[in-house]
Amino acid sequence: MPAVGYQLDSGKESLVFTGDTTTNDPLWAAVNKISNLKYLIIETAFCNRERELAVISKHLCPSMLAEELAKLERSAEIYITHLKPGEIELTMQEIEEDAGQFRPRMLQNNQVFEF
Repeated sequence: MPAVGYQLDSGKESLVFTGDTTTNDPLWAAVNKISNLKYLIIETAFCNRERELAVISKHLCPSMLAEELAKLERSAEIYITHLKPGEIELTMQEIEEDAGQFRPRMLQNNQVFEF
């Protein structure tokens, strides 16, 4: 299934929503060209023990997220979406362990982004 990502640009700052893009070098090439990037919203659907399922279903797990974020050449506030119910705490803990240097946070219901 094809997936899409979006860039919303206020003219001052940008927000990127990756959709279900799994590993995707062209995404990072495009994101790294956004000089006014402020927010990046990216999915991480599975915990690390389900990495094989994440690969097969074209989603990310925390270790894959860390590998993908290592391709990001700009600073941005990182928000995680698409967490599976029942695994949210475990997955966020693994994200902290694997990609903590990027300071990712869980996207909250009704969260408002100003940019």
